[in-house]
Amino acid sequence: MAIGSASYKGTSPYVNTGLFDGKFLDLLNYRTLPAELDDIYTAISSTYHHRPDLMSYDLYGTSDYWWVFIVRNRDVLIDPIWDFTENTYIYIPKLTTIRHSLG
Repeated sequence: MAIGSASYKGTSPYVNTGLFDGKFLDLLNYRTLPAELDDIYTAISSTYHHRPDLMSYDLYGTSDYWWVFIVRNRDVLIDPIWDFTENTYIYIPKLTTIRHSLG
């Protein structure tokens, strides 16, 4: 049972995840991100192999959105780092979609 809450900034993937016993981060409660028809479907390049933070920075101007690739591609990216490999095809959401979803 989650008891208490942690304070994370709005761009964090943990914003919807509570605390267990008031001091431990509970199981991750993923945020939602809608699939859009104009999301880009592309392969991860060697530049971003195991580095979703770098891809986020280059695409969105901040490394804070590293987690959107995992949320948008849950069937492909189970592990946020080790599954983020060169030549893996993923959907990339637009920045406007991310901002709209974050509120």
